[in-house]
Amino acid sequence: MTASALAPLVLSPKLTAAIWGGDALVRRYGKAGDAAAQLGESWECWDRNEVTSGPDAGDTLAELRASLGRALTGPADPAQIFPVLTKIIDARKPLSVQVHPGDAYAQRVEQQPFGKTECWVILAAEPGAELVLGWTRDTDRAEVERRIGDGTLGELLRRVPVAAGDAFYLPAGTVHAIGAGIQLFETQQASDLTYRLFDWNRLGADGKPRELHVAKSLDVLDYRATFPGAMRQLTWTEAGAERTLAIADTHFTVERVRAGAAGAEFVTDGRPVAVLATHDGATIATAGGPVALRPWETGLVPAAADVFTFAGAGEALIARVAPDLARLRERALANGIGAAAFDAFATQFSGVSQPA
Repeated sequence: MTASALAPLVLSPKLTAAIWGGDALVRRYGKAGDAAAQLGESWECWDRNEVTSGPDAGDTLAELRASLGRALTGPADPAQIFPVLTKIIDARKPLSVQVHPGDAYAQRVEQQPFGKTECWVILAAEPGAELVLGWTRDTDRAEVERRIGDGTLGELLRRVPVAAGDAFYLPAGTVHAIGAGIQLFETQQASDLTYRLFDWNRLGADGKPRELHVAKSLDVLDYRATFPGAMRQLTWTEAGAERTLAIADTHFTVERVRAGAAGAEFVTDGRPVAVLATHDGATIATAGGPVALRPWETGLVPAAADVFTFAGAGEALIARVAPDLARLRERALANGIGAAAFDAFATQFSGVSQPA
């Protein structure tokens, strides 16, 4: 089989428990687990996920990186961890207030290849649910350190109300926390580097306070008040599909697509594409054949597939790895989005510096 004829890969998720988790990953999203186990995250597309479809069933993405190389990863280095991780998160209780480093700090201090820029698309939210996202005003290292010490940090934290369909962008350095009563789809750089500033005085599973990482947090925080709330999104119709572009970062793009039973064709631009079918399931196909996705199941289209089709009664959430943003702009403009509108959208993701 030629590289361009690789079929999509259906992935088996990894579930993780958390003191803030709930039962929605099992009861609402159909994951195989114990609903009483306070499950917080379902890692949908991750380097260690096993493939459950086709001749590669039982192999992990890490093993396929080794055997397929750039036919799987596209421009991403196949010798490194698969660069993007997607998750479904159920926050029954608030997460800690935290921040993630950028690539340079991760490499210099943590000896890891990636920092962590991430984004969220809200799947469901209880009335009054909110996020912590950024500062209410510009601040500085000395003030934040003092307020952590005297317990008044909350006075600087921006609270943002959320609703299903909202999208939020969190470049490395952004202070943030997911609030209680929120379920969301997260796309992030593949990094586990999380620095906690504050954990609401909770005890961990061992009965002790969880570790804080104040010094490293202060190193990497962006102290500017630059994050006003939900992102402006772009919607257009292309080749019979409704496409809503939510996030367009250099590491990944995230969009919602709706194609209907007749299906629609999408180009890959030579990048791997993770597809999460939502409530109604879907079928995705390449020249290598089709795979069926159950509701809330993820498939990965290898980079070597020039095109793939998506068909289903509902939506899918699509995350592209290392996207070609110039070609994305061309397609948006060719389908009725004005240049000024696209550039205003893209400005939301540009000019954001990562901490050194």
